[in-house]
Amino acid sequence: MQDVVVIGAGIVGLSTAYALTRAEPGVRVTVLEKEPGPARHQTGRNSGVIHSGIYYPPGSFKARFAVQGAAEMVKFCAEHGVPHEVTGKLIVATERSELPRLHALIQRGRQHGLPVRELGPAQIAEHEPYVRGLAAIHVGTTGVCDFRAVAGTLARLASDAGARVRYGAAGTVTAVDRRPGRGVAVRTADGSVLRARALVNCAGLHCDRIARLAGDATPARILPFRGEYAELVPEREHLVRGLVYPVPDPAFPFLGVHLTRGVHGGVHLGPNAVPAPALEGYTWRDVRPSELGPFLTHPGAWRLARRHWRYGAGELHRSLSRSAFTAAVQRLLPEVTPADLRPAPAGVRAQAVLRDGTLVDDFLFADGPHTVHVLNAPSPAATASLPIGREIARRAMASMAA
Repeated sequence: MQDVVVIGAGIVGLSTAYALTRAEPGVRVTVLEKEPGPARHQTGRNSGVIHSGIYYPPGSFKARFAVQGAAEMVKFCAEHGVPHEVTGKLIVATERSELPRLHALIQRGRQHGLPVRELGPAQIAEHEPYVRGLAAIHVGTTGVCDFRAVAGTLARLASDAGARVRYGAAGTVTAVDRRPGRGVAVRTADGSVLRARALVNCAGLHCDRIARLAGDATPARILPFRGEYAELVPEREHLVRGLVYPVPDPAFPFLGVHLTRGVHGGVHLGPNAVPAPALEGYTWRDVRPSELGPFLTHPGAWRLARRHWRYGAGELHRSLSRSAFTAAVQRLLPEVTPADLRPAPAGVRAQAVLRDGTLVDDFLFADGPHTVHVLNAPSPAATASLPIGREIARRAMASMAA
C-alpha cells in the first residue's frame, strides 16, 4: 500500500514526488512513467528557458509560480550541478502597433518586482547587434538550463528519499479504480496493481484520459499543439547572443517565434504552434486516429477553429513553408535567410481547451476524493516546477482523507 501514486515522470510529476518526500519523511511514493526514462515529452523537448513570469497576470498561478520558481530553479541548478545560465532576455517590438503591449509588459514586470529596463534601438543593438526593433524590454532574471537534467536530478533525489520510479510497461497505466474512503487502485500494463491513499495525475498530454479512467469529468480536453523549431547553422550562430522574444499576442497563450541560445550551445528559432495529429505527434507523419477522434468530437475544438482560423492558417503556412517560417524570424533578425536554418526536434504542448473553445491560459488543477489532476501545465511549468510540485503535494496530502 502506497501513500501516493504519481502518474507521469515529467518535471512536474518528479517535482511532486520530490516535494512529497521532503514534506513527509517516510511517505510511500511511487511514480509511474510509460516511457523508458524521465522527461521524454514536454520537459525534454522545450527551448530550455527559465522564464521570468513577466507575461502572466498578477494573482494567477503562472505569475506566482513562475516568478518564485525562476529564482528557485537557478538555486537548484547551482546546488546540484545542473547546467544553467542567467542571461536576461529582450522582448522586442518591431511594429508601432506593438508598443502599447510592450509598455503594458513593462508595468506588469514592475508589479512582479522584476528587473526590467526599457531600451531604444541603439540599446537593442548593444545587446543584440543583428536584432532590429523599435523598442524593447530587458528582463534580467530570465535564463536557460537543461530541464531534462533537472528532471533526472529530481528523480534521483526522490529515489534517495525512498520514492520508487517505475518505467515502461510497469509504469503504463491501463485502469484506475477509486473507492471513496479507501483510496485508489491502479493497474499497469505488466498486470500489476498498486493501491494508494491518493493518486496524482501529472500525465501531461494524457492527463484528461487518466482523469476519465479515474471516473472524473474534466472541464477541458487536451489539444496537442506541435511546436516546430529550426536552428541556425553553426557559421551563423553569431547572429544571436542570448534570448530574443517578440511581443506576444494577448489572444493566445503562446509566445511566438523567438530566438534562444541554449545552455549547451546552438541557437534555436521557434516554435510555431500547429495542431498535432496525435498526442505525441512530433511530425506530420505521426497520425493516430484513435487519439484524434475523441478531441475532434469535443465541441471546444470546432469553436476554437471557427474563432481563430486565420491565426491557425498562418501557423500552418509557417509549418509547411521554410520561407514563411524564415519571414517570421526575419521580423526580429532581418539578416537571416532560409539557407541559414536547419530543422531541429519539435515539441508538443499539452494545451487544455474548454467546451466553449477557450484556451486555458493558467495552470489548471482539479481535486477529488483521493485524486489530484493537473489538467493544464504547459510553459512555464518547467520554470515553475518546484513550487508547482509543492502545491500538488499539499493537495495530495489533503486528498488522502477525502
